[in-house]
Amino acid sequence: MPFRLNDLQTYAIEEFVEHYHEGLMSRREMIQRVLAITGSAAATASILLALGCAPSAATPTAAPTAAALTQAPTQPPTTAPSPTAATSPTSAPSPNVQPTTAPSPTTAPSGATSLSPTPQARSRFSVTASDPAIKAQDVTFPGEGATLMGYLAQPSSGSGPFPGVLVCHEIFGLSEHIRDVTRRFAKAGYVALAPDLLSRDGGTAKVPPTQMGAKLTADPAQKVADFQAAFRYLQSLSVVKKNAIGMVGFCYGGGIAWRVATAIPELKAVVPFYGTPPPLEDVPKIKAAVLGIYGGNDTRVDATIPSIEDAMKKNNKTFEKIIYPGANHAFHNDTGPNWNEQAAYDAWQKTLDWFGKYLT
Repeated sequence: MPFRLNDLQTYAIEEFVEHYHEGLMSRREMIQRVLAITGSAAATASILLALGCAPSAATPTAAPTAAALTQAPTQPPTTAPSPTAATSPTSAPSPNVQPTTAPSPTTAPSGATSLSPTPQARSRFSVTASDPAIKAQDVTFPGEGATLMGYLAQPSSGSGPFPGVLVCHEIFGLSEHIRDVTRRFAKAGYVALAPDLLSRDGGTAKVPPTQMGAKLTADPAQKVADFQAAFRYLQSLSVVKKNAIGMVGFCYGGGIAWRVATAIPELKAVVPFYGTPPPLEDVPKIKAAVLGIYGGNDTRVDATIPSIEDAMKKNNKTFEKIIYPGANHAFHNDTGPNWNEQAAYDAWQKTLDWFGKYLT
């Protein structure tokens, strides 16, 4: 039976190829990550050829072996393909849809304060684990047939209850950057929980990087179920306002946030950062107000905007989007090469404004 990719597997493979073209990942590592997802050298070769990334310098007469694929030269191309402009839907939006393009911000949001940054973090919003304004810790909570792990942060003063935020990490697992973002929400007055979606495999620290994409994308329904468990855990905390919980996700996590929105009707607000949409037939299940945040140069993800925008409009859902001109995929990650300081600061403030409006 031919190998079939689900949409998250497709997303991950395209992201790995994109990282290779941008010089952020070696050819060897890119192929290893794709091979882990497909489980087949032949399927990997076919997919990479379809994405314009030949598995070897010469076209083979037969499907290459896994060893042949990973022994290919490791240097990425010297130039990346030029992105093309994303297109916007031509139909008029419903009153609940705001498909406008955000102007390029020129200054950081007012109220930004200089903090002692997390190692490798460049954002002025970075919050260390020792910041006296917050309390943060690793936690475990029950999932379906497994004990799940996560990172919990909350304000250090006041008994609450505070609104809650679920945070979904990128394709690289529960990183220090996502822990930092979780603490940023605590600093802003939320109880934030970032589940480790590699918990069933021992946690992010125990999974080889080349295997993470395969493990995170193989069973999307299980990842959604793990977030349902995280939602129940967050609701169980006495410091959390149980009817005021939202969710944010980044890259891969943005796609998971969309899916979780279809599965947890109690979510009040969701902010997917450059996330691929859920199956469109599930859009009617969404109850949360959704703010989609995108980078103007991220043509791969931006190509999905018209379909989800149209589906949200047809189903009378609350949806707005912001597209930051000149910003690339993953522009919010201040530990990565695509960080766009101005866009990241503005998007962070817009996220807090969105949660401030709907998590009341």
